[in-house]
Amino acid sequence: MGFGCGNPVAIASLKEGDVVLDLGSGAGFDAFLAAQRVGTIGRVIGVDMTPEMLEKARAHAAKGNYPNVEFRLGEIEKLPVEDNSVDVIISNCVINLSPEKERVFAEAFRVLKPGGRLMVSDLVLVKDLPAALKESVEAYVGCLAGAIRKEDYLNCISLAGFRDVKVVSETNYPVDALFEKLKDADGAIAGIKVSAVKK
Repeated sequence: MGFGCGNPVAIASLKEGDVVLDLGSGAGFDAFLAAQRVGTIGRVIGVDMTPEMLEKARAHAAKGNYPNVEFRLGEIEKLPVEDNSVDVIISNCVINLSPEKERVFAEAFRVLKPGGRLMVSDLVLVKDLPAALKESVEAYVGCLAGAIRKEDYLNCISLAGFRDVKVVSETNYPVDALFEKLKDADGAIAGIKVSAVKK
């Protein structure tokens, strides 16, 4: 479960033959979108830490006939993927949930080929969260309470070694529409799409 916060596939400029890694692939929605872009000579690897979600994703892959998609059990802080083996990494509102974001981006850098691209959608803070939202389990499941400041998020990417770190788009995340009791949180969280390159 969880709220997606963007479509990283849309900004990833995927091409036929690419090897794509989806961090926190869930039931496989973004992986299947990516699979259509990379074609039969390309490949998509989804990594998720939840066996139940992997089971759903594999069932969807079989039902939808996606032979070029593979799902692996693992954590995004310790990817079950070889060094320098991936062309593009995508992720949709998942890195935000990790308490070790620096480790996630270091792992992303490790598995990307030189010239490989990171294209992620995520949630970041543009102002401090109310305490009630930070403590809300519902908010955590919805990718909110793990958010860090936008500048810190982008800095984590740069510190991992990535270059050309860019915010492709940014939109206000409607916290007040999702949690009526937290109207004072409106404007605190933004959804961003970020691109970066391993040079």
